[in-house]
Amino acid sequence: MKIVALDVGTKRIGVARADTSVRIAIPDGTIVVNGHEFDEIAKILKKYHTDYVVLGLPRNSKGLETAQSAYVRDFSKKLKQHVPTAKIRFQDESLTSVEAENRLKSRKGLNYTKGEVDTEAATIILQDFIENFSASIKNEAEVAPEKPAKKKLSKGKKAAIILIPIFVVLSAVAGGAVFWYNLQLSAPVAAAEDEETVVFKVNRGDATTKIADNLEKEGLIKSSLAFQIYYRLNHANDSLKVGEYKLKRSMSAPDIAKVLVEGENESNVFKLTILPGETVAEVKKKLIEKYGYNKTEVDAAFAKNYDHPALKDRADTSSYGAEPLEGYLYGDTYEFYKGESVEKIIETTLDALWDVVQAHGLETKFAAQGLDLYQGITLASIVQREASSPEQPKVAKVFLNRIARGIPLGSDVTTQYALDLVDPERKTYTNNADALKVNSPYNTRLHAGLTPGPISNPGLSALLAVADPTDTDALYFLTGDDGMMYYSSTEQGHNQNIRDHCRELCNVSL
Repeated sequence: MKIVALDVGTKRIGVARADTSVRIAIPDGTIVVNGHEFDEIAKILKKYHTDYVVLGLPRNSKGLETAQSAYVRDFSKKLKQHVPTAKIRFQDESLTSVEAENRLKSRKGLNYTKGEVDTEAATIILQDFIENFSASIKNEAEVAPEKPAKKKLSKGKKAAIILIPIFVVLSAVAGGAVFWYNLQLSAPVAAAEDEETVVFKVNRGDATTKIADNLEKEGLIKSSLAFQIYYRLNHANDSLKVGEYKLKRSMSAPDIAKVLVEGENESNVFKLTILPGETVAEVKKKLIEKYGYNKTEVDAAFAKNYDHPALKDRADTSSYGAEPLEGYLYGDTYEFYKGESVEKIIETTLDALWDVVQAHGLETKFAAQGLDLYQGITLASIVQREASSPEQPKVAKVFLNRIARGIPLGSDVTTQYALDLVDPERKTYTNNADALKVNSPYNTRLHAGLTPGPISNPGLSALLAVADPTDTDALYFLTGDDGMMYYSSTEQGHNQNIRDHCRELCNVSL
């Protein structure tokens, strides 16, 4: 039986193919996402005489689906519409592109393209699928067309079909399968105070069979076969997590399986959290001080020109001293292999932002507010710094009202950003009166309209606030000393709100 696997991206789709009789996934190039991708997929399926398609389904570190997962599921529905006969299956995956790059680096150094990464990722997805589900695929392929369709089996029955031959062999050889099975699951050695710790590594793309074989070679389990049987009986819906683990030979096979499934040991993966409202400067500092990246490497990566759809409409703000990627590092928690390139980290955050833009139709919704994508992100970055999530839609509308009337935004957070660019240590602008006069296009006290670019990385709530603002005629707002927001449609009302509610906060230094 032949299978085609797809690593679905917003710009390219990696393709791989395999024959289950051989059980080896083969890379098969890429498809450009240009409106004709489904026709190209149909041609590939016809070429290989198959209708069996496997799609990689991304999940985060907690095993939950993401915005990219929703994109893939939507893609599968469209594919089904274009190819009604397609049998679509999903293969859970995470960090596949990272592993693909690592493999290409080991084979080709740095001489590989993004298309090759996508193709390699599709190959990894397909190999994982074959290793984990080859038996059930074989059962599907062996149904003769002239015979009545077999009744669909439950997962439990499918598992039983897979395990019956194993237990028959065990019974014939040992004469006591249950006794043998329980014995093989026990710890290889008794616990001891001075027992040696074994560092065991699970690599991305390792099949359960390979992991079990490696455990047996290290003397951590008695039997690879018994471990596989236990895993399929008790953790059929769980994956063995990538990483490095400190294990002991006095641990039983079930104990080791639990550790590998939960990933509760030392790992070669690190988590990077980018908070909504953080600036590029703050993210760069985090990469250098917390994760040990070299400053020169970080600065060079952030100065590169990235060809990415999320960056459409972007203006050049370098002449103002602003970071080129300000506003585009989407706030989320990401997982990367230790030593991952800064370029890959940046591209991942851009992908995440683009997924959000597409999933929520932000370009269309921004256009309804008179903004292009870049302007929408810019305004969202200001709203992010000005207000908490519940107030953001109303604050967004206040700014839109001011833009429509040609009134300067008058946002203090933009003035703070301007000061951070020209006088970060506040040696020149030592008081608010002077600070509000800082000569910068980012100072919206002096200049009408939006800032030249974003002033922070906006989160989802701020982006949605600009896309769908609350209807109000207010032109002013402030955060009171009590933390509440106060709005007014007149300058007189705003000044009264300052006197009544903002005696302290409104005097905080910029």
